[in-house]
Amino acid sequence: MLEIRVLTQKPDMEPLYPLIRQLSPGVPEERYVHFLDDMLAHGYRMAAVFEDGACIGLSGFWVSTKIYSGRYMELDNVVIDAAHRSRGIGKMLYDFLLDIALQEGCEIIMLDAYLENEKAHAFYEREGFVKRGYHFLNRIK
Repeated sequence: MLEIRVLTQKPDMEPLYPLIRQLSPGVPEERYVHFLDDMLAHGYRMAAVFEDGACIGLSGFWVSTKIYSGRYMELDNVVIDAAHRSRGIGKMLYDFLLDIALQEGCEIIMLDAYLENEKAHAFYEREGFVKRGYHFLNRIK
């Protein structure tokens, strides 16, 4: 039986690092745990999919406002456990997040996806996302 819950507390998010590592293997656990405090202080939440008590998928998210988009939900670190992909879990998770976005008055949902993650690109496009621009990074430290 699948269950989706919204997590808002660091102790609930810390144990989910193995899924984060599947998406971003270069992020050490200490960095993930450390950054959760700052992220939570800025309204960060997670939607997590559980099966028999084990987390098999998650997406972080924020709700905020930008001039060009109005009120929006930004998805962050969307990942389904490799052993559970292609079972409709990503669709279930996205639909859950879409409902929250609508309830919270969002006009748009946005996200970043790694260039090499082409399977995710195809999923997002099936869900109505369009590629709108480039996300530029300039590591200064």
